Amino acid sequence: QVQLVESGGGLVQPGGSLRLSCAASGKIFGIVAMGWGRQAPGKQRELIAAITSGGNTNYADAVKGRFTISRDNGKNTVYLQMNGLKPEDTAVYYCNVRVTTTGYWGQGTQVTVSS
Repeated sequence: QVQLVESGGGLVQPGGSLRLSCAASGKIFGIVAMGWGRQAPGKQRELIAAITSGGNTNYADAVKGRFTISRDNGKNTVYLQMNGLKPEDTAVYYCNVRVTTTGYWGQGTQVTVSS
């Protein structure tokens, strides 16, 4: 019913930047929030950024000041601008959308930060 497609992942050097995009489609009327989570090797998935339809944002401490989440409500798309990337940011990044009371996750996109 709801599909999420992430894009923009890849390999970057430490200190570099990357911009992730996630487009939502399907039965998505009534989106109340969108966000990003990530899962690094050997760790559990963690929510790192979220934004409500009203524009309120929240960030995990590990990415605060370096990552910026934004949303284009008209295009049902959420973005994650990642600056000052560190090797510890290496993970699979997942898009999340909440429609009314139901949450959905995308398939993820790999981000690798290495020299």
